[in-house]
Amino acid sequence: MANITYIEHSGASHVVEVEAGWSVMKGAVRNGIPGIEAECGGALVCGTCHVYVDEQWLARTTPPEDAEKELLESVSAPCGNSRLSCQMLVSPELDGLIVRMPEAQG
Repeated sequence: MANITYIEHSGASHVVEVEAGWSVMKGAVRNGIPGIEAECGGALVCGTCHVYVDEQWLARTTPPEDAEKELLESVSAPCGNSRLSCQMLVSPELDGLIVRMPEAQG
Protein backbone atom coordinates (compact mmCIF):
# COMPACT_ATOMS: atom_id res chain seq x y z
CA MET A 1 0.00 0.00 0.00
CA ALA A 2 1.02 3.58 -0.58
CA ASN A 3 -0.63 6.85 0.34
CA ILE A 4 -1.16 8.91 -2.79
CA THR A 5 -2.23 12.55 -2.68
CA TYR A 6 -4.44 13.62 -5.60
CA ILE A 7 -4.89 17.37 -5.90
CA GLU A 8 -7.72 18.67 -8.06
CA HIS A 9 -7.18 21.74 -10.22
CA SER A 10 -9.35 23.66 -7.73
CA GLY A 11 -6.87 22.78 -4.97
CA ALA A 12 -9.04 20.20 -3.23
CA SER A 13 -6.79 17.44 -1.92
CA HIS A 14 -7.54 13.73 -1.47
CA VAL A 15 -5.16 11.33 0.28
CA VAL A 16 -5.96 7.67 -0.29
CA GLU A 17 -4.29 4.32 0.24
CA VAL A 18 -3.63 2.60 -3.06
CA GLU A 19 -2.66 -1.05 -3.40
CA ALA A 20 0.82 -1.87 -4.65
CA GLY A 21 0.62 -3.02 -8.26
CA TRP A 22 -2.36 -0.83 -9.10
CA SER A 23 -1.87 2.15 -11.36
CA VAL A 24 -2.19 5.66 -9.94
CA MET A 25 -5.24 5.98 -12.24
CA LYS A 26 -6.90 2.84 -10.82
CA GLY A 27 -6.35 4.20 -7.31
CA ALA A 28 -8.15 7.40 -8.28
CA VAL A 29 -11.04 5.67 -10.03
CA ARG A 30 -11.58 3.09 -7.26
CA ASN A 31 -11.62 5.85 -4.64
CA GLY A 32 -13.93 8.22 -6.55
CA ILE A 33 -11.32 10.96 -7.03
CA PRO A 34 -12.69 13.63 -9.39
CA GLY A 35 -10.51 14.95 -12.20
CA ILE A 36 -9.25 11.67 -13.66
CA GLU A 37 -11.72 10.49 -16.28
CA ALA A 38 -9.87 7.35 -17.43
CA GLU A 39 -12.12 6.87 -20.46
CA CYS A 40 -10.05 4.02 -21.94
CA GLY A 41 -9.60 2.23 -18.62
CA GLY A 42 -5.82 2.31 -18.82
CA ALA A 43 -5.34 1.08 -22.39
CA LEU A 44 -3.04 4.03 -23.23
CA VAL A 45 -5.25 5.44 -25.97
CA CYS A 46 -7.14 8.45 -24.58
CA GLY A 47 -4.98 10.62 -22.30
CA THR A 48 -7.86 11.38 -19.90
CA CYS A 49 -5.84 10.30 -16.88
CA HIS A 50 -3.25 13.04 -17.33
CA VAL A 51 -1.61 14.28 -14.13
CA TYR A 52 1.31 16.47 -13.13
CA VAL A 53 3.75 14.66 -10.86
CA ASP A 54 4.95 16.85 -8.01
CA GLU A 55 8.53 17.91 -8.81
CA GLN A 56 9.96 16.27 -5.68
CA TRP A 57 8.68 12.89 -6.92
CA LEU A 58 9.84 12.98 -10.54
CA ALA A 59 13.17 11.27 -9.88
CA ARG A 60 11.43 8.47 -7.96
CA THR A 61 9.04 7.55 -10.75
CA THR A 62 9.96 5.50 -13.78
CA PRO A 63 10.29 7.66 -16.89
CA PRO A 64 7.52 7.47 -19.49
CA GLU A 65 8.00 5.05 -22.36
CA ASP A 66 7.74 6.18 -25.98
CA ALA A 67 4.00 5.38 -26.40
CA GLU A 68 3.17 7.43 -23.31
CA LYS A 69 5.37 10.33 -24.46
CA GLU A 70 3.60 10.33 -27.82
CA LEU A 71 0.13 10.40 -26.24
CA LEU A 72 1.19 13.13 -23.80
CA GLU A 73 1.79 15.41 -26.80
CA SER A 74 -1.97 15.42 -27.43
CA VAL A 75 -3.21 16.18 -23.90
CA SER A 76 -4.34 19.59 -22.69
CA ALA A 77 -1.52 21.69 -21.21
CA PRO A 78 1.33 19.16 -21.16
CA CYS A 79 4.40 20.04 -19.07
CA GLY A 80 7.75 18.46 -18.27
CA ASN A 81 6.21 16.71 -15.27
CA SER A 82 3.14 15.39 -17.14
CA ARG A 83 2.36 11.70 -16.90
CA LEU A 84 -0.52 9.42 -17.73
CA SER A 85 -1.55 8.01 -14.39
CA CYS A 86 -2.54 4.70 -16.02
CA GLN A 87 1.14 4.11 -16.74
CA MET A 88 2.39 4.77 -13.21
CA LEU A 89 2.41 1.63 -11.08
CA VAL A 90 2.13 2.06 -7.33
CA SER A 91 4.84 0.57 -5.15
CA PRO A 92 5.78 1.07 -1.50
CA GLU A 93 8.54 3.41 -2.73
CA LEU A 94 5.84 5.80 -3.97
CA ASP A 95 4.28 6.17 -0.52
CA GLY A 96 3.55 9.90 -0.26
CA LEU A 97 3.40 10.54 -4.03
CA ILE A 98 1.64 13.78 -4.98
CA VAL A 99 -0.09 14.26 -8.33
CA ARG A 100 -2.09 17.24 -9.53
CA MET A 101 -4.86 17.22 -12.09
CA PRO A 102 -4.98 19.65 -15.00
CA GLU A 103 -7.87 22.06 -15.46
CA ALA A 104 -9.39 19.77 -18.13
CA GLN A 105 -8.72 16.28 -19.44
CA GLY A 106 -8.46 15.30 -23.08
